[in-house]
Order: sequence, then C-alpha cells, then structure tokens
Amino acid sequence: MIEQTKKHLRDLQKIMQELALWQTVPPAEQAFLSTEPFAIDVMSVNEWLQWIFIPRMWALLESGAQLPRQIAISPYVEEALKEQERLAELLQPIIKIEELLQAQC
Repeated sequence: MIEQTKKHLRDLQKIMQELALWQTVPPAEQAFLSTEPFAIDVMSVNEWLQWIFIPRMWALLESGAQLPRQIAISPYVEEALKEQERLAELLQPIIKIEELLQAQC
C-alpha cells in the first residue's frame, strides 16, 4: 500500500505539472498558518495540493507514521477545478489515494 500511495502522489504531481498547476514559488508563509479546511481562505486548490497535501503525505510515508484512514478531498478538487480541462486525469490519483486509505480499515 505504501508503494502504491507513493506512485499515486508522483502521478498527481506529474498531471499537475502537465496542466500547468505546479508552481515554483510557494505561497506566503502566513498562508501555511490557515486553520480553514484546505486552507481555502488563503490558497487555491492546486496550491493546497502542492504545498500542503503532497508534502504531508510524503512526510507520513517516509516517517512510517500511520496514514489517515478517511480522506475526502476529491469532491473539493472536483468542484474547485470543475472548469479544468482533463479534470478526470487530475482526479484519478487523488481518488486512488482515497481508496487505498479507506481500504486500510
């Protein structure tokens, strides 16, 4: 499951890069202090995926910590990027990660 999760994280990064959603400059430091879900008040969905979700998942995987059993980020991503061409491709690795984590139960 760990290797599959890593693969899906790499796939997510790749599709974000292909869709020009990957950024070279992080958001302002204050943005990382948001207490809102998905840092919705200060970050776009692609910023949240790139700068919070992906790094936190990698940190959990690399430290051997227990992964969350339930996450539901695909509905937010789908709504926030509903106009995005190739949305299904972007959602695919996210949904696969959600399914893997739910299968831990």
